[in-house]
Amino acid sequence: MTKVTMTVNGKSVSGEVEGRTLLVDFLRDAQRLTGTHVGCDTSQCGACTVHVDGLQVKSCTMFALEADGATVTTIEGIGNADGTMSALQASFQEHHGLQCGFCTPGMIMAASSLLKVNPKPTEAEIRHHLEGNICRCTGYHNIVKAIMAASGQDVSAIAAE
Repeated sequence: MTKVTMTVNGKSVSGEVEGRTLLVDFLRDAQRLTGTHVGCDTSQCGACTVHVDGLQVKSCTMFALEADGATVTTIEGIGNADGTMSALQASFQEHHGLQCGFCTPGMIMAASSLLKVNPKPTEAEIRHHLEGNICRCTGYHNIVKAIMAASGQDVSAIAAE
């Protein structure tokens, strides 16, 4: 067992982990941050997406030891400081960018990462960026619409699927 220390959602946390402990398991089990979902364990679905030192990462393919000393943001840390939803989260709700909700945390984390580097992405850029995140319910139309709306763009031009 090895001790790891990292900043998760602005709070310093530590824990003892085996070398094979995945970051997603450390977050869910040791830190009780269950918003980060485990969908496939093979880096295919993106439900486990978090930010590590500002970069979008699939936490099911990263060891907790690799995040030692890092700053990690999960879906629980994406909201506003007063506990209300971020503009992106509110946009997902307003534009029905979710159905079952399983992929939603990973989608929001991926979208947040995109909007940091491209504040006004096109529909095609959003779809390309989300290729590593799978939704089995919505067909992505409302997810794309929510992301465009959160970026302050007119969503009326998005063609219905």
